[in-house]
Amino acid sequence: MNVEHPIDEHHEIGPVENAWAMKIPKFTPEDNPHGLLEESKFATLFPKYREQYLKECWPLIQKVLKDHYIVAELDLIEGSITVRTTRKTWDPYIIIKARDLMKLLSRSVPFEQAVRVLEDEIGCDIIKINSFVRKKETFLKRRQRLIGPNGVTLKSIELLTECYVLVQGNTVSAVGPYKGLVQVRRIVEDTMKNIHPMYNIKSLMIKRELMKDPKLKNESWDRFLPKFKSKNVQRKQPKKKKTKKPYTPFPPPQAESKVDRELATGEYFLKAEQKRAKRHHEKEEKQAQVKRSKQEQRQRDFIPPEEKTEKPSTSVETNVDIKQLKAKMKKFSKQNKLLNKNKV
Repeated sequence: MNVEHPIDEHHEIGPVENAWAMKIPKFTPEDNPHGLLEESKFATLFPKYREQYLKECWPLIQKVLKDHYIVAELDLIEGSITVRTTRKTWDPYIIIKARDLMKLLSRSVPFEQAVRVLEDEIGCDIIKINSFVRKKETFLKRRQRLIGPNGVTLKSIELLTECYVLVQGNTVSAVGPYKGLVQVRRIVEDTMKNIHPMYNIKSLMIKRELMKDPKLKNESWDRFLPKFKSKNVQRKQPKKKKTKKPYTPFPPPQAESKVDRELATGEYFLKAEQKRAKRHHEKEEKQAQVKRSKQEQRQRDFIPPEEKTEKPSTSVETNVDIKQLKAKMKKFSKQNKLLNKNKV
């Protein structure tokens, strides 16, 4: 039997420009008058420290779920919360929403924020962050970077994405619209991959401003967005580098014990008096050696330093003709006499 549905005049047929702007049609009891065929049930464990809070707000949880015909059970012995449908439940997806509510409550999300999951346009996302990093120190640093000083970074993420974000242990819980949850997941994963959250926060702020300009509607926004460049920072090398020894399947030799040393020197077989006399003799020898070395050190100050002796200059022997030198000197003296007479 084919039933023809009346087509709404305002209903758009074809591709949609902005799918996020589309409104989800409300699901009412008239859409499913016969209810559900089978009972669905989900159970979630919670840690011991959440027991007191859950006991306090449990009447409120039951009251909220009762409006959707969902039964909730709290087992404090086992430490679990169970939600299940009833015969009056008409919404088939509300059990999934109730399961998400229990998960958020067990992850330390306050009741006021967790209840928002039951709304149609609100969802939740629990992101595991412990698998991104091996070292615990690096994990703690990057998790703190996501929170920021005095929670400023987390607050700015909440304002831009319109989601409530809670960092707890090895997970990040987010509650808000589905578009915001996608952005939160991207920021969290990039932060754990060593990309600072400020890059994503800046890009979200720029996108928000660009959306207001209708001229840039059909243009690429890549030139306006910040670009992340990964840098290979040189790590500090350890001062003492351990050199790997060649692998040997045999264990190292056992250290020699005191008894073995005494047996090797023959001291083991000596009597107590002889041992005492030997130790006394060794002690005296050691004292005498120390005394000798101290005396030598004192005597060093009285030893005169070695004088530096100048090396005799090596003159080159030359053979000089004495007669020829005398003749030159006589000739030179005559010339001087003649010059003196001319001057007078």
